[in-house]
Amino acid sequence: MIKFENIKQARENIKDVVYQTPIAFAPQLSKLCKANIYLKKENLQITGSFKIRGAFNKIASMEENERAKGVVAASAGNHAQGVAYSCQHFGCTATIVMPEVTPILKINGVKSYGADVLLKGSNYDEAYDYAIKYAKKNKKVFVHPFEDKDVICGQGTIGLEILEQIENIDCVIVPVGGAGLITGVAKAIKTIKPEIKIVGVVASGANSKKVSFDDNKISNSKRVKTIADGIAVRDTSKKMFDYVNRYVDEVVEVEDKEIANAILFLLEKQKLVVEGAGAVTVAAILHDKIEIKGKNVVAILSGGNIDVTMLSVIIEKGLVKSSRKMNLIVTLVDKPGSLLKLTEIFQTTSANIVQIDYDRDSINLDFGDANITISLETKGEEHQNIIREKLTKNGYNFTQL
Repeated sequence: MIKFENIKQARENIKDVVYQTPIAFAPQLSKLCKANIYLKKENLQITGSFKIRGAFNKIASMEENERAKGVVAASAGNHAQGVAYSCQHFGCTATIVMPEVTPILKINGVKSYGADVLLKGSNYDEAYDYAIKYAKKNKKVFVHPFEDKDVICGQGTIGLEILEQIENIDCVIVPVGGAGLITGVAKAIKTIKPEIKIVGVVASGANSKKVSFDDNKISNSKRVKTIADGIAVRDTSKKMFDYVNRYVDEVVEVEDKEIANAILFLLEKQKLVVEGAGAVTVAAILHDKIEIKGKNVVAILSGGNIDVTMLSVIIEKGLVKSSRKMNLIVTLVDKPGSLLKLTEIFQTTSANIVQIDYDRDSINLDFGDANITISLETKGEEHQNIIREKLTKNGYNFTQL
């Protein structure tokens, strides 16, 4: 059982190390959704994620002889960095087991705090199984990322901050992976203001918590696949199932394309770098997963540790989706002057060429033809319509990618 007094004690334990992160009104998001949306920016937290709260509270609560044995944790990245940072602070060793698919940014982040990293398994659950065996074999203390009381209470300090920072809240939206964050936040908030609605958001590629919540029975996923690696948890345990059912009012899910859209929205409109797991709350708001019209809503941005390679892919796809980038394959006669005539069309339509590739060797081409793969900067769907009309009028065969 999680006690409110333990959450208050956790706040004392972490106050000299962990940031009280800001909450900011999001004007454009609020206008879009006809609600008052506030963003709790845990992406600005030390180590780049809320996970430092629970990890530090756990290590701080351990006896000195326990810390001396060394600590083991399993994590997709953010809990790992929280544990590594906390162990460095208290001068104890840390061994972190991470899935083999963990982004290099998070691996390097863990190593930067002096922890040893073992890459095992294709997802969190497989890494967890290995870590449990490793800790037992080496007589070290295992720190669970979400099923530990001290960890949950550390995460619950976010709930206390939210209530102090914003008045008259109707709803708090929380990312859900293992469910430690939402359990702690919901316990803190419901203890003081039980009328506030707590909504969890899962990724559709790791949705066992939603299925379990909706069916009122434990359900595990057969596989996990999502860009929100921080909440890519396959299974639902009995303990976390009970906590979610006790404290949470609703659980919704968002797809990867919706998460990507939210990441890009936050980057462009809020000037915030947020990882997939942290952006699911905004994804749920943007894509009308929750009834919030006219409400005062807090969305927790749980972390900002996104791999730059993933971010570049999201930006690229977002530009194409929003008609600000146009990728074409144009077939033309392979002779001098053909490419010049094609580029003149783009010049007259004020489309900027950012990349171009010339292929005359493909076996799918007729002899004497060439394919031009070209990327253009465009100004929206209307601009792209003009380009397509010009190409058609001038007799070009083309495919838009």
